[in-house]
Amino acid sequence: MTNVEFKIISDWIPPNAKVLDLGCGDGELLAHLAATKNAHCYGLDIDPAAVLACVARGINVIQSDLERGLAEFDDLFFDAVILSRTLQATRKTEALMKEVLRVGREAIITIPNFGHWSTRWQLGIGGRMPVSKNLPFQWYDTPNVHFATLRDFDVFCAEKQVRILDQIALSQGVVVKRLRNARADVGIYRLQDGRNSSI
Repeated sequence: MTNVEFKIISDWIPPNAKVLDLGCGDGELLAHLAATKNAHCYGLDIDPAAVLACVARGINVIQSDLERGLAEFDDLFFDAVILSRTLQATRKTEALMKEVLRVGREAIITIPNFGHWSTRWQLGIGGRMPVSKNLPFQWYDTPNVHFATLRDFDVFCAEKQVRILDQIALSQGVVVKRLRNARADVGIYRLQDGRNSSI
């Protein structure tokens, strides 16, 4: 996560919020939110080293595979659920999104944009699967399962009745306003279940 992504996500979290970070890594973001927003933070990660790092930071953390669902949490238990560069690495993406929007009043999703012009160039002209700073893996060792563009994600949200409250497209940490599907390398979304927009 870049410093700009870190700041945008932090700015979207209200003071005293209850926050769940799925794929929380070492807990740096949650520790920051606890210190600056007095947030009540919880993390979930499958990696034992990440869990230990969270514990060392004083973060409440569960070692679990997020694709098994979030049944241990009640409906709307969290003010915000964060998935930073995690969604594209999940197999049951639609089911996970339903769970995220069930347990959280809002969701903050950060996704790499596979529609970036350099990705299109590498695939279309070079004839090889793209590798970049934001997509540093080769085709044979990538954790990414789904390759979506920002436009794909917008359509997904519309079809699944997910309300986009805010969205920011970035190219190397700079906000992109025009031609974002071709120019942005990452998209950050603030979402809500559109079927219950009164929340």
